[in-house]
Amino acid sequence: MSDWQIAELAEASIKPLDRLASEIGISFDELIPMGRHVAKVDYGRVLERLGEATRGRYIDVTAITPTPLGEGKTTTTLGLVQGLGRLGKRASAAIRQPSSGPTFNVKGSAAGGGLAQCIPQAPLSIRLTGDIDSITNAHNLAMVALTSRMQHENNYDDTRLARAGLRRLDIDPETISLRWAIDYCAQALRRIRIGLGGPMDGLEMNSGFQMAVASEVMAILAIARDLADLRKRMDRIVVARDRQGREITTADLEVAGAMTAWMVDAVNPNLMQTIEGQPVFVHAGPFANIAIGQSSIIADRLGVRLAEYHVTESGFGADIGFEKFWNLKCRLSGITPDAAVIVATVRALKMHGGGPSFKPGMKLDEAYTRENLALLEAGCANLAAHIQIVARSGLQPIVCINAFETDSSSEIACIRRFVEQNGGIAVLSEHWLKGGAGALELAEAVMTVCNRKTQTFEYLYDHHTPLRQRIDRIARMVYGADGVEYTGNANTKIKALEQDPTAATFGVCMVKTHFSLSHDPQRKGRPAGWTLPIRDVLVYRGAGLVAPVAAEIKLMPGTASDPAFRRIDVDPDTGRVTGLF
Repeated sequence: MSDWQIAELAEASIKPLDRLASEIGISFDELIPMGRHVAKVDYGRVLERLGEATRGRYIDVTAITPTPLGEGKTTTTLGLVQGLGRLGKRASAAIRQPSSGPTFNVKGSAAGGGLAQCIPQAPLSIRLTGDIDSITNAHNLAMVALTSRMQHENNYDDTRLARAGLRRLDIDPETISLRWAIDYCAQALRRIRIGLGGPMDGLEMNSGFQMAVASEVMAILAIARDLADLRKRMDRIVVARDRQGREITTADLEVAGAMTAWMVDAVNPNLMQTIEGQPVFVHAGPFANIAIGQSSIIADRLGVRLAEYHVTESGFGADIGFEKFWNLKCRLSGITPDAAVIVATVRALKMHGGGPSFKPGMKLDEAYTRENLALLEAGCANLAAHIQIVARSGLQPIVCINAFETDSSSEIACIRRFVEQNGGIAVLSEHWLKGGAGALELAEAVMTVCNRKTQTFEYLYDHHTPLRQRIDRIARMVYGADGVEYTGNANTKIKALEQDPTAATFGVCMVKTHFSLSHDPQRKGRPAGWTLPIRDVLVYRGAGLVAPVAAEIKLMPGTASDPAFRRIDVDPDTGRVTGLF
């Protein structure tokens, strides 16, 4: 059966919301029901009631460098929670809300797979409770405020502006840093021309669209500690500069309060469940290659207060997702992890070892379905890099071999030996096939590592380390680069930021391809002898992040020739959604 069919069968016996909440310690009056099987959690009431209760164990799930073959990070996150549940532990997960772009394109839903899924699947995959809609509307409201203000300033003199209670901001249209947002992969909207028609139709200028989940508003939702923190950050979003070079913010446009009004409900995490009935907090969004790519700090604050073991998920591989979890999210939340799981598959490691190229929809080459120890051993170099990344944080890496039926016993044994030789713990997990019962070895390993007293979690750099040194440290010690080269105006921007006391200690949120440890998506395995090129530096003052851009990254991905939406439909008699994967 396909994942959506498995999910549909599981939903027939889904746990009632009140029981799901009470089992984790949430009272029904702390829920905001959003249908029969999904609710928002009034996090403020829950955290106020719990106070500084004993904190549960905190686990991050990351992976090797992604391949088109898939590694199963969300599936492993949910399988681990189910495995912990089978061992009698009160466990919860925090995962990111899927973006409609990948869901209707080639990646599909982010609900997990097989017998380790988040249900109900269709609401998770399509709209959920409207958080991404709220982010899109809040973001686009800033664009409305910006473009209308520019039109009025172009058409009105200072006297007429004053009568409207406005001062002239004198915005330079060449410095606009925002684009419009939409939650689809729509490459035709990357570059557009707006304001055509005349003075009453807006100021004519170049513009474009970006993915909604790459919005700074999404980053703020992911890292805000509460609504008050979110509101303060909304004021600081920079939209452009004036003709004298001064930054123009959402506060200058007097739109930040209205933007926050869109986010009042969205700031509450969404409560769903695994197929086996453990709570899953779904909050914030994906795309760790161009954004922070983490489930929210608010969701994790809830999870570690309510559960004995709380498992959170970071986007893409350890070089991107775990690095941002380690040095950004943990620093901002004040919650330090007890364990980290690296997800790997035999077939993905074979691709890193030089296996044939593959794209979704292609027939899988026999190199990935038959035993090939030479390819596997070559690809383990990529796994070694991720083991070392996690180990640098002070945690002993747990490598979860996400099992496929084509894996041979010799291939599994090869990975186990390699991981142990490199200081990690290797476990085989069959959660996709068997649910929690297939993840017992993984759950036991996680519990063992969490209860060790010898681990000391440490950040990669001090928060006050100069910006250029932080970037260099990430490049060398995480990606394996020989150094960093600044091109274009990136060097000028870095110098200006290091002289700016309000920005010098902003978090570093790297923008880099997820398909390679390097900046080049074609370089698989563990590239050596390369330099990381930084061609631009983006500044997100609301989120408090500096984003060095390595090579070319699209803030608006494209839709493929064979997208998932071709197979998604609705049963007209029942209204059920079919064809999600």
